[in-house]
Amino acid sequence: MFENLTDKLERSFRILKGEGRITEINVAETLKEIRRALIDADVNYKVAKSFTDEVKQKALGQDVLRSVKPGQMMTKIVRDELAALMGGTATDIRLEGNPAVILIAGLQGSGKTTFSGKLAAHIKSKRGRQVLLVAGDVYRPAAIDQLQVLGSQIGVEVYTEPGNTDPVNIAENAIKYARQKSYNVVIVDTAGRLAVDESMMREITAIKAAVKPSETLFVVDSMTGQDAVNTAKEFNDRLDFDGVVLTKLDGDTRGGAAISIRSVVDKPLKFISSGEKMDALQVFHPERMADRILGMGDVISLVERAQEQFDEEEARKLKKKLIKNQFNFNDFRDQIAQIKKMGNLKDLASMIPGMGKALKNVDIPDDAFKQTEAIIDSMTPAERENPDIINARRRERIAKGSGTTVQDVNRLMKQFDDTRKMMKTVAGGKLKMPMGMRPRR
Repeated sequence: MFENLTDKLERSFRILKGEGRITEINVAETLKEIRRALIDADVNYKVAKSFTDEVKQKALGQDVLRSVKPGQMMTKIVRDELAALMGGTATDIRLEGNPAVILIAGLQGSGKTTFSGKLAAHIKSKRGRQVLLVAGDVYRPAAIDQLQVLGSQIGVEVYTEPGNTDPVNIAENAIKYARQKSYNVVIVDTAGRLAVDESMMREITAIKAAVKPSETLFVVDSMTGQDAVNTAKEFNDRLDFDGVVLTKLDGDTRGGAAISIRSVVDKPLKFISSGEKMDALQVFHPERMADRILGMGDVISLVERAQEQFDEEEARKLKKKLIKNQFNFNDFRDQIAQIKKMGNLKDLASMIPGMGKALKNVDIPDDAFKQTEAIIDSMTPAERENPDIINARRRERIAKGSGTTVQDVNRLMKQFDDTRKMMKTVAGGKLKMPMGMRPRR
């Protein structure tokens, strides 16, 4: 995401390279390029102009330290102003009331139903609440079926009323049902339209008045760019929602909606979503997104994702095996499984500073570990437990069984050996593990 904007902003900072200090003359060209980069990214023109004016004011008022180059200082100012433009700090959803009601609104095709499922999974796992999903889209039969499939995937009940075509009545009945069954969060998925129309607005407004949600979230497709911002404004003028959710962010290389929407609508961007998997939902952190836009990575989010998959007892067992040089292919496969649970591989890699640019034109498929897993699965239990017994003859058999070549098997064996040596060094204490990645005591 934001690949084009990242490149253009980086080029704009080069204008100050070699300059001794920031002046009104040399900063003007940089700001011109920054403004152009933002507009090319489909950022609202008024927002881009206001942003560069604010950056100029901050930049010209700065005393540049001898140890800091003007380009570095400008990068820091732009980063801070980008974070402020997108909201400054993360804004959590309110879960107030018994039950807490969350109303989901948006156009057809924006990803409302998928997001409803993701949000239910998020609240269930992260907040420990009992969640009820409500199928309030009575116009699109597939929406009810889709929500039921998602509900079964995440273990959340879906409330439906076959034959009832009144979404207001369905929502009210669902809340009564939630109280009877002791659900403390109700997520109401509503119908969308291909465009903003009067009947749609009247219906969603009536549902809101009836259920009095603690949160009304507007879901919008980030790939529609400036149209997403304009639609959000129209909805907010009528619905007065509490926050925005940007979906399909993995397909948006411009990022204009994410940057503009807070400034235009004056409502926080609360979640960003990418992909179809139920765990592909992130709380929106403006400062972290600013870092990613400027190619600085997002190590904090990477560590948080790793910690979510972290099992303290398993880590202790693994450390003992590493120190005793007993790390084997069963352990190796377990580590792959944990990495896969963390999300899209290219997205994870882009969180490491500098990796986003390096991987710009590199395609990392979601099944990147498929061949590795096939090779490991073709080993006998004894071979997985004791990799040192895998000789040339066994490698030929493993390659044949996994549909790969001996060279592929040899390559994996080398990767495994290198990983084992590196992990043994870390476990033995010769290298310090990064803060936040160490097992908690």
